[in-house]
Amino acid sequence: MSKRVVILDYGSGNLRSAQRAVERTGAEVAVTGDPHAALEADGLVVPGVGAFAACSEGLRAAGGDRVIGKRLAGGRPVLGICVGMQVLFDRGVEHGVASRGCAEWPGTVERLRAPIVPHMGWNTLRAPEGSRLFDGLGADERFYFVHSYGVLEWTLEPASPHIAPPLVTWSTHGTPFVAAVENGPLAATQFHPEKSGDAGARVLANWVGTL
Repeated sequence: MSKRVVILDYGSGNLRSAQRAVERTGAEVAVTGDPHAALEADGLVVPGVGAFAACSEGLRAAGGDRVIGKRLAGGRPVLGICVGMQVLFDRGVEHGVASRGCAEWPGTVERLRAPIVPHMGWNTLRAPEGSRLFDGLGADERFYFVHSYGVLEWTLEPASPHIAPPLVTWSTHGTPFVAAVENGPLAATQFHPEKSGDAGARVLANWVGTL
């Protein structure tokens, strides 16, 4: 039986390209802003493009932050993509102005410290051992990024020695930045898996396989 996945429509993101990419995994996919459908699906994808503040405001106005919180409280999987990953952190700072995110993870989204910004194009990753998102993918695989901001420091401390810590994947553009996180039912990628060819398709298939 195929898994049901909702691409959350809150006014931001590459909705149709994300839909097609997830459909290719064999999942049944709907694009909707309906909170009930988003809560009941086997998996929820939170996309996002553009400015942190606008995405965070749009997500909150659509009740998406509450949907994400309720799903995670029940151990139900959520996948954030690009700015959909960034808004899961405490806050974003753009042009000196701070905006609040969903605060599922501590940390600040800030401008990349690199000679050339935005970071646009293909880049490799450093995935940790035991990653499920990157299972079956080698260190030389490349993924498609397009962003000017990112998380440069991972600050979440382990809650307990008996609880597995999040798996954090890094990439580098000027300086290292967080490229993906796997934290129980909550996962996210800074890159666009739907634009990352076969490697991105494998990441999405790996995520759907966890549902």
